[in-house]
Amino acid sequence: MRFQLLGPLSITDGRDMVVLPPSKPTSLLAALLVRPGEVVPTSRLRQAVWGEEQPATAKAALQSCVLRLRRLFAKYDIEEQAVVAVAGGYLVPADHDTLDLLRFRRLAARADGAGETELPLLRKALGLWRGPLLTNVPSELLHRDEVPRLVEERLRVVERVCEIQLARGRGREVLVDLWEATRAHPQHEGLTAQLMRALYRVGRQNEALAEYRRIRTHLRDELGVDPGAELQRLELAILRGDEPRGPEIEPAAPAAVALEPAVRPSAPGPFTDADTDGTPTPATAPAPAPAPAPTVAAAEHPSPDSPVSAKGGSAAGAPAERGPAPVPRLPHVPGFTGRCRETADLVAHLGGADVGAGVGTGGTAPLLALVSGGPGMGKTALALHAAHLVADRYPGGAVLLPMSGPDGAPRPAADAAAALRALLRCRDGGAPCLVILDDVVHPDQVRDLLDATGPGAVIVTSRLGLAALVATHGPAVVQLGALSPRESDALLTAVLGRERVAAEAAAARTLAELCGHVPLALRIVAARLLTRPRTRLADYAEWLRRDLPARLALPDDPRMSVPLALDGALRRLPAPLADAHLRLARLHGRITAPATAGALAIPETEAEELLERLLDHGLLEDDQPGTLRMNELFRAHALRRTARTGDEVPRAVTATARRALPSGAT
Repeated sequence: MRFQLLGPLSITDGRDMVVLPPSKPTSLLAALLVRPGEVVPTSRLRQAVWGEEQPATAKAALQSCVLRLRRLFAKYDIEEQAVVAVAGGYLVPADHDTLDLLRFRRLAARADGAGETELPLLRKALGLWRGPLLTNVPSELLHRDEVPRLVEERLRVVERVCEIQLARGRGREVLVDLWEATRAHPQHEGLTAQLMRALYRVGRQNEALAEYRRIRTHLRDELGVDPGAELQRLELAILRGDEPRGPEIEPAAPAAVALEPAVRPSAPGPFTDADTDGTPTPATAPAPAPAPAPTVAAAEHPSPDSPVSAKGGSAAGAPAERGPAPVPRLPHVPGFTGRCRETADLVAHLGGADVGAGVGTGGTAPLLALVSGGPGMGKTALALHAAHLVADRYPGGAVLLPMSGPDGAPRPAADAAAALRALLRCRDGGAPCLVILDDVVHPDQVRDLLDATGPGAVIVTSRLGLAALVATHGPAVVQLGALSPRESDALLTAVLGRERVAAEAAAARTLAELCGHVPLALRIVAARLLTRPRTRLADYAEWLRRDLPARLALPDDPRMSVPLALDGALRRLPAPLADAHLRLARLHGRITAPATAGALAIPETEAEELLERLLDHGLLEDDQPGTLRMNELFRAHALRRTARTGDEVPRAVTATARRALPSGAT
C-alpha cells in the first residue's frame, strides 16, 4: 500500500485507490506525511487538526484521533506504515516506495546532471502529481504553511523541464505547460520569462510583450512592485528585436517584422493559408540569409514605459548604445495551398506597376490592396505569401504591422504611426517598401498611415469590407470566403499525403464539409491527423461530428482554435448584432431579409441593414441576389454557444438597439 500526497490525500495498492474523506484523522495523516519520517510535535499536530480553537481536552482528543487513524490503517492492511508515538510527538515511517512525495524528490534528485535521461526523469516525477494538493484535507494550517512549500518544489521541476525544452529548440512544444503554469501562478517571474521567450521564438512577439504587461500589472496591483531586472531586460530585448538570452536560445521572427528584398518563397511545407485574429499563424522558421541588401528594421509597438525603437534607441531618436540588431524576416507560409486566383490577382496588382514612381499626386502614394474575409479564412497568410512573391519589386523590403490588439480593439493612431516610422527608418534612400497593415478595424487607420509609407505598396487585411476606404482610395479588393471543395482536398492531400487521402476519399470530403471548408479548421484537422498516422479519416470525422466545433482546437497553441476565433469575432460585434447572428443560426438554408425580419421581429428594412452588417463582418456570405447564407461551421458554433450558455437570445433587435450599432464600420 502507498500513500498519495501529491493531490487529494489517498491510499492505493497500485490498482485501486481510496480518497480519504475530509475529517480530523485525514488532517492528522496529512500533517504527518508532509514531514515523512520526522517527529512532528503534538502541539503542531493539534494545530493542524483543530486550528486555533482546540478542545479543552486537546491531549486526549489527539490520542483519540491517532487511534482512529490506526484503525483506518488496519482496515486497509497497512501494517508497515504504523503511526509511531515518540517523546514529544508522532511520526509515520515512509520511503519512496510508500509515499509519492519521497518518490518525486528521489526522481528529481536523480535527474540532476543525468544528461539525456534528465528530461524523462523529470517528466516522470511531474507525472506523480494528480491535481491540487490536499483538496480533501480541512486544515487551514497545512494549506497555509505546507502546501505552498510543496507547490514550490513542483514549480522548480516545471521550470527545469521548460528550460531543457527551450534549450533544445522546442519552444512551441512547451507553450501549453507554460500557459497553464503562469495562469495558475500569475506572480511567478521565472515562468513568465520562459513563456515570453517561447512566444518570441515561435514568432509571437506581441503576445510575449503582452505577458510582460500582464505580470507587471499583477505585481503592481497585488504587491505594489515592478517586475525584476531579468524580466525588464527581456522585455527590452524583445522590443529591440534582439535575441532573448537563455540557455542555447534560438532566434525567431517577432510579430512586427521585416523582409529583406529578393527573399523567395520557402519550400512546400505542411500548412496552408489560415489566420485567426489578425496575427500571422503559419508555422515559421528563419529564412536563409540572402546577400546583404537594404533592409527595414523590425519593431513592435513599445510599452508605455519602454519607448524603444528597432535599433535600440528611444522612439524620439536617441542614439543606440550598440550596433543594430539582426533583422528578422517576414514569416513565410510553408506549403501555401489554394487561393490561386486570389494570389494571381494580388501579385499582378502589386508587381505589375512601376512601384518606384508611385501612383498618386507627386508620385509618392503607394499602391493599395485590400484583403478581407471572415475569421479563419487566411487573410494574413495570403498577404504574407504575396509579399514574398513580389519581394524583388520592393528594394526597401517589406514589413508587417498589427493594427489591432488581442481583444480586437484598434491600435491607437499615434502608436501605429510611431511603430511604422520605426520600421521604415532604415529604408535605403526612400526605396519602395511593401507594408502589410494587418487586421485593420476602421478605414481611418489606413488613411492616417498612407502618407507615412511613401512610394511602394500597402496590403490591408481586415475582417470588414472597409467600403468607405474602397470608395475613397479605390484599392484592389480580394475577398476571401471558404475554400472550394477542390482546394480543401488539395490542402488535406498536401499535409496527409495523396495515398492516405485517396484511400478514404469520401471521409476526406466529409471532414472538409464538417470544417465548412474554412482554412483554419482544415489546418487543425490536418495537424491532428498528421500526428495520428493510424487514425482512420472516417473514425476521426465521426469523433469530430459528435462535438463540433469544440474539438477543432489544438492543445499546444491557444490561437489554433475555431471556438476561440469565432468567440473573438462575436466579441468584436455590438451586442445587438452578435445576438442577431446567434438567432439567425436557427434558420436553415438561405437567409433573406423577410426571413430575418420574421425571426427577429423587426421591420424588413432594418433586417436588410442588419444582414449587410453581418456580411460586412464576414459572418455571412453572398449566395444569390437577395439571399445570404451562413457557413455551416459558423452556424454550428452559434448553435452550440446558445445551447451551452442556456441564454435565450432576445426576441427582437429593437430600433433602440439598432441605433446603438456603429455607423463607421461600413
